Amino acid sequence: MIKVVFIDDHEMVRIGVASYLSAQPDIEVIGEADNGRTGVDLVLELRPDIVLMDLVMKEMDGIEATAKIIEQWPEAKIIVVTSFLDDEKVYPALEAGATSYMLKTSKASDIANAVRATYHGQPVLEPEVTGKMMLKMRQKQSTLPHEELTEREMEVLLLMAEGKSNQEIADALFIALKTVKTHVSNILSKLQVQDRTQAVIYAFKHSLVE
Repeated sequence: MIKVVFIDDHEMVRIGVASYLSAQPDIEVIGEADNGRTGVDLVLELRPDIVLMDLVMKEMDGIEATAKIIEQWPEAKIIVVTSFLDDEKVYPALEAGATSYMLKTSKASDIANAVRATYHGQPVLEPEVTGKMMLKMRQKQSTLPHEELTEREMEVLLLMAEGKSNQEIADALFIALKTVKTHVSNILSKLQVQDRTQAVIYAFKHSLVE
């Protein structure tokens, strides 16, 4: 029996989908929550096989709830069930740890099949989501590391190339020293280098500075 917890702030959606799932011989809905905060606590208490997660909810949205669950229980299998297909929802939800991504317009039978597939370790993504992920992968493959830098991170890198210390960079950009350190850390990570010297070498090698 596949045990499921359903987290969604729309009562009628919960009732409809939960009723259909509970009628399946191999699925049991063992808990429901109407917001992310309560849902996290419920999931960590019940440890279900599958979590059905809405994204837009009061108190705590589904993306944050997913991240918190995965942080404390990395093995959790979470299926997003939402009305949204925009990039601001799809990528963060999957990056937070969701395994599958379904739409509320999907048939109840499709959601049931997604529960079974996800339970057996097979992610299920709406065709539109698959298309978005493939496009992002192609874009990422054709993108140079420094193209991932934000405008502020690029400013910090150029000042690093001028030999300025973190404090001097903070003074020049009128930002906190702690903020500069965060930017430097992000720069090293995005450029895939080990230290400031390598970052500066990268900048010169790619003609980011004259």
